[in-house]
Amino acid sequence: MSVTWKATLAAASLAVSASFAHATELRLSHQWSNEDIRHKVAQIVADEVAAADVDLEIKIFGSKSLFKPREQYKPLSRGQLDMTVLPLSYAGGQQPAYNLTLMPGLVKNHDHAARLSDSPFMEALEAKMADDDVMVLVHGYLAGGFAGKDKCITKPADVEGLQTRAAGKAFEQMLAGAGASIASMASSEIYNAMQTGVLDAANTSSSSFVSYRIYEQVKCYTPAGDVALWFMYQPLLMNKSTFDGLTEAQQQALLAASEKAEAFYLEEAKKEDAASVDVFREAGVEIAEMTSEDFDAWRELAKETSYKAFLEEVADGQDLLDKALAVE
Repeated sequence: MSVTWKATLAAASLAVSASFAHATELRLSHQWSNEDIRHKVAQIVADEVAAADVDLEIKIFGSKSLFKPREQYKPLSRGQLDMTVLPLSYAGGQQPAYNLTLMPGLVKNHDHAARLSDSPFMEALEAKMADDDVMVLVHGYLAGGFAGKDKCITKPADVEGLQTRAAGKAFEQMLAGAGASIASMASSEIYNAMQTGVLDAANTSSSSFVSYRIYEQVKCYTPAGDVALWFMYQPLLMNKSTFDGLTEAQQQALLAASEKAEAFYLEEAKKEDAASVDVFREAGVEIAEMTSEDFDAWRELAKETSYKAFLEEVADGQDLLDKALAVE
């Protein structure tokens, strides 16, 4: 065999090996630190898949090291990214229906959120994801609240005149309706914005309030309690074509890992709210409670702002809203 032919064979063998290695390594992107619950969900999936020994590795790129927080859904849908843990409302620009996954007062508590994830409402959203070549591996909702740099926020009148960050279009519309000025940004940018005086107030998840150390920048914290206005759907998503291209053993390992991660997500999400109160209190931050009357005032405002705008913008919005409201 000639040296040239041997070199050609060796090059071809290396190319095949490289292609095989690439095909069995999945890239997962998210915006949070390694201490955040959403990273832990991703890590469970990665660890369980590795333990299954099906020649599949998930490499996690956290802390927005691979893509900017709000710029992950599009590359995921195009197959440029394999997996992401993403607040689905971040993709509301591509699919306005996703804004319903961060609608004020739509979710009552964590168990209600779990029922929403296993309902015709979620099936309708998953059909829209499938059109974008995206699928859900792990369902999950997180609750959250408000934080004020100089004052407590429990009712609509409290945000009037404040520069406020809200996660998602629906909350921005509601807060604007209450007289707040809106500053749009990812939760990872809240700390610096408060530190530099860009923000007076913010709402986000209990987990993000802690993992981004917002307690260092605020005077008062209104957590998710008996009533929680803020619930946000933040699933682990995957490119559907990438999943379909895996072997059956790899698919089964991934699904089994995702089932375990989803159970963890639900139980830990319940603990996050109480844990965040302890962290803020220990940091010397005042804790405020939202009353049922406060909640009702926010929801009435949301109906006239967020709900109304959603129905005007989304062709099948009424059907989706009805499906969500039908879940007890």
